[in-house]
This record gives sequence, structure tokens and C-alpha cells, in this order.
Amino acid sequence: MDWVRFQDALFNRVPAALGVHIIMVLVSVVAAMAISVPLGIILTRPRFERYGFIVLNVLNVLQTIPGLAIVALAMPLLGLGLKPTIVALVVQGLLPIARNTIAGLYGVSPDVKEAALGMGMPAKKILCEVELPLAMPIILAGIRTSTVYVVSVGTLAAYIGGGGLGDLILTGLNMFWSEFLIVGAGLGALLAVALDRALAYVEYRITPPGMSEQ
Repeated sequence: MDWVRFQDALFNRVPAALGVHIIMVLVSVVAAMAISVPLGIILTRPRFERYGFIVLNVLNVLQTIPGLAIVALAMPLLGLGLKPTIVALVVQGLLPIARNTIAGLYGVSPDVKEAALGMGMPAKKILCEVELPLAMPIILAGIRTSTVYVVSVGTLAAYIGGGGLGDLILTGLNMFWSEFLIVGAGLGALLAVALDRALAYVEYRITPPGMSEQ
């Protein structure tokens, strides 16, 4: 172990690489949420629910495509850098959020919806004030899963000049520097755990009393 090289990786390379990685993850997760949550809502409406099986199967297929393959397919259109990586990360993050949005909305008790309807609430208000708040803990669980996927796949950005913690890992592999590998992979794992725990806390805080005990 070369401590000078280890300190160089930790103190000189990490700040920029970690900043890029966090931005990349946040943009990708927010984009995946912006697509998957509305999609899940639409697929639980009576008019469109018959398409839910087809859409989830398509998302399952996309989930099985390796992130590097998606990056390679996106490169001819988007070039090198962050853009094709973010496309790959968004694709990887769609399924868990969409699946949990559908599961969460279907898990809302029909009695609760009927009670809200009996109070004269319109369908949109029932969705926004009854269904989504009750489904939110399950939706957040999907966002947690998606975030962990995105953090790990985000290391592929280094292969096409996108930066992030993958730069440290790739440098370590190319130069046979174990110090860079340890710092890059270790911080990637810590980032995934930290984001997962933060979202778990948010999930705990918004879970209605009694639901966590069921």
C-alpha cells in the first residue's frame, strides 16, 4: 500500500469525482421518478390498467440490458460524456419506481377510496390527497432501490469520459494501483449506503402511524 498515492486519490481526486457522481445520480434518479411515477399512476387508472402487464414487461427487459450496452447504444446520438451515461442510468432506474408506484396505489384499501368518494371528493383529489400519500412509503422503497442501482452503474461513466468515481476505479485498473481501486469502490459503496439510509429515514418519517407495524 502506497500511502502517498492513497492520500493523492483521497484528497486530490475524490472531491471533483464525488461531486460529479452525486450530480449524475441525482439528475438520473429525478428523471427516472419524473417518468415512472406518472406512468405508474396512469397504469392504475381503470382506462389504462390493461396495459400495465405489457409496460412492466418492457421495463423488465430494459432492466436486464447491461448499463454499458445502453451507454454504447446512446453514444452515436449523444456522443461522449455525461449525456449517454445519464440515459443509461435513467433506464436502469425506471423499473423499481414504476413497479412500486403501481403496487403502492393498488395497495390502498378500496374502503378508504369509497369513503373519500362518499365525502364528495373528485377523482383527482382522491388521487392526490388519499391514494398517493398512502402509497408513498412503497414508492419511496422503489426510489431507494433505483438509487442504489444508479450509484453502482454510474461508475461506467468513466469509460466514455463522463467522470465520477469510476475515474478512480478505471485509473486503478489501468495503472494497477490498488489505492485508487479501494478509494473509488469504497466511496461508491458508502455513497450507495448513505443515500439508501437517507431515503429510508424519509420513508420512515412519512409512513402513516400504524402502517409500519403491519
